[in-house]
Amino acid sequence: MAVPLDSTGVSAIMTASMDTFDVYESEHLRYPAPYAALSKDSRGRKHPIARNPYRTEYQRDRDRIIHSTAFRRLQHKTQVFANLGEEKDHYRTRLTHTIEVAQISRTIARVLGLNEDLAEAVALAHDLGHTPFGHAGEEVLDFLMAGNGGFNHNQQSLRVVDFLEKRYPDCFGLNLTYELREAIIKHETGQKVDIPDEFDPNENPALEGQLVNLADEIAYDGHDIDDGLSSGLLSLEQLRDVGFLAAIFRRIEADFPEKTPDMIRYALVRYLVDQMVVDLGQEISRRLVKYKIRHSADVRSVSEHLVAFSSAQQDFNHKLKNFLQQHIYEHPRLDALRQKSRAIITFLFEYYGRDVKAISEDFRQRYPEQPPYRLAADYIAGMTDRFAQSEYERLA
Repeated sequence: MAVPLDSTGVSAIMTASMDTFDVYESEHLRYPAPYAALSKDSRGRKHPIARNPYRTEYQRDRDRIIHSTAFRRLQHKTQVFANLGEEKDHYRTRLTHTIEVAQISRTIARVLGLNEDLAEAVALAHDLGHTPFGHAGEEVLDFLMAGNGGFNHNQQSLRVVDFLEKRYPDCFGLNLTYELREAIIKHETGQKVDIPDEFDPNENPALEGQLVNLADEIAYDGHDIDDGLSSGLLSLEQLRDVGFLAAIFRRIEADFPEKTPDMIRYALVRYLVDQMVVDLGQEISRRLVKYKIRHSADVRSVSEHLVAFSSAQQDFNHKLKNFLQQHIYEHPRLDALRQKSRAIITFLFEYYGRDVKAISEDFRQRYPEQPPYRLAADYIAGMTDRFAQSEYERLA
């Protein structure tokens, strides 16, 4: 349903009352499902703010994330291949990965009648706390922080939006809604994460937050195949010999009788992602019916994951991950880069721990009461790859 226009051709929402605003959210979501998370039902922000006549609360969350410093820095943080080869600007970065996750999340949310704005906001925020140099950076910082609670990028992402960003005079952080912050800390990565007391560990986050978990998986499975082929770590001949990919290659042969290697690569990634997205949407729908989910509150109490792949797709994904682990993630060319990144972060952490004055004065003044190890971890986690490299060269 379109938003009505007034006599001047200006959308009526531009001059609507706050009561009309709730109607606009329903229209904007195109008849949302009863279990969609509407911002009018949000548990709110730590610091209440006046409602905005133009944007829903989850739109405001999204906009605050996009304008944050941490979001912009994702452009120069490694996903997997950012520092590999001469054409490194062609590979995914942490930012382009995040955009792909947001696109997939919105697609699934729209199909299911969920709140696209919340799904997009969670996707855009889910990696804000990631270190430079990808997962290798997170692993070494976790090791270095072992005596002080360790390091996890979910916890750091929440710390970014709750504390490290400071854009408002009356509070630290971006002052985001409860539902978005909850989805950040409960984002599933396979690691055990301490959940702050304000978030009930026995409650599921909203469906919009849950679906980002697997949109994340879909995105990196697809783009790691793409970048693996582009980098030369994988070949189409090698992939044709992989049994569980045979059906996709048969589909490509049928759809593209005349094709180039690049066309095959693009089709392979597209069909892989499409297969996973369709399966995920269908399985979520099946589980919503199975558990008789009628309201967003019902989502929180279900013991089984509502957002999941079918058993057949889970088996396919498991095989794909094992293949990627063996042929990409453990490849000697990437291992050499991991060793270098570990050395850089270890050096910086130990150096800053001995001499906090080596940390930017502006950063130190913003967070004056933090212990040296915490200040060092926050400073390093916020770095881009090239700034970490330049700091290493400056101090070494």
